[in-house]
Amino acid sequence: MRISYASVPGDGDGNEDLAASGSGWAFVLDGATAPPDVDSGCRHGVRWFVATLAAALAGELAPRRHARLPDALGQALERTREAHDECDLTNPDSPSSTVALVRHRDHGLEYLVLADSAVLLPRPDGEVTVVSDDRLDHLPGGRPYTRALVRAARNSPDGFWVAGARPEAARHAVAGTAHPPGLRFGLLTDGCARLVERYGQPWSDVWLHLEKRGPESLVAWVRDRERAGGAPAGGKRHDDATALVGTFAPVTQ
Repeated sequence: MRISYASVPGDGDGNEDLAASGSGWAFVLDGATAPPDVDSGCRHGVRWFVATLAAALAGELAPRRHARLPDALGQALERTREAHDECDLTNPDSPSSTVALVRHRDHGLEYLVLADSAVLLPRPDGEVTVVSDDRLDHLPGGRPYTRALVRAARNSPDGFWVAGARPEAARHAVAGTAHPPGLRFGLLTDGCARLVERYGQPWSDVWLHLEKRGPESLVAWVRDRERAGGAPAGGKRHDDATALVGTFAPVTQ
C-alpha cells in the first residue's frame, strides 16, 4: 500500500478540502462554501463540518470493513449531524461536502462518489475510467444556475445529492467495485478536475501526470493553467485543489 496527496487552498478563507487515508482506504472531501451573505444556520462553519465528517468517516471505515460504503458514509453523516450544537440543520444552506472514497476489499477496489469530486481508475489498455457524479450539471435551465434553484435542488430526488445534514444522501452516491491493474487509483476534488472540465485536458493525461509526477505537480499544473487563463466569469480564479494517488497492492522494494 502506498498513498500520497497534496491539498492547496484557493482564493477563499482557508482550505475547505481534506484528504485522509488509513489501512486499506482513502478519501478526499471538498466543503461547499456558502456565499458570504448567506446564513448557513451553522455556527461552526464549513471547515469544522469537513473535519468532523472526515473523523467520523475514518472511524466507520477502520473497524467495519464489512459495511457497504454507502452505509459507512451514512453512519458518518449521522455522527456528524449529532455533533452539531445549536445549529439549524433544516437550513438548506447548512455546510456540506463532496466525497470521493475508495477501499480495498477482497481482490478488488470499492469506490463511492457523491457530488462533484472524482475517482480515477486505470485500465489495462492504458486509458483511465473516471467515476463521477454529474447530477449537478443537469439541473433544469442550464448554467449559470440561480442560487434559489441550487438551494431547492440540493439533496432532493430531482436534483443532486451532497454529504450534509441529511444522512440518507449516502444512499444516492455513485458506488461500485472495480479491479484496476495493481489496485491503483486517484482521487480529485473539482479544483483539480477543472484541468479537464475548464481547460480541456484529456483524463488520460491527467491520470498519467498524477501517477508519474505526483499530486504536488498536478496541483501546480492546475495553478499554471489558472494563472494563464485568468479568472472565470462568476467563479474563483483559484479553487481549493486536492489530489491523491495510491495503490493497495503490496509495495516491493
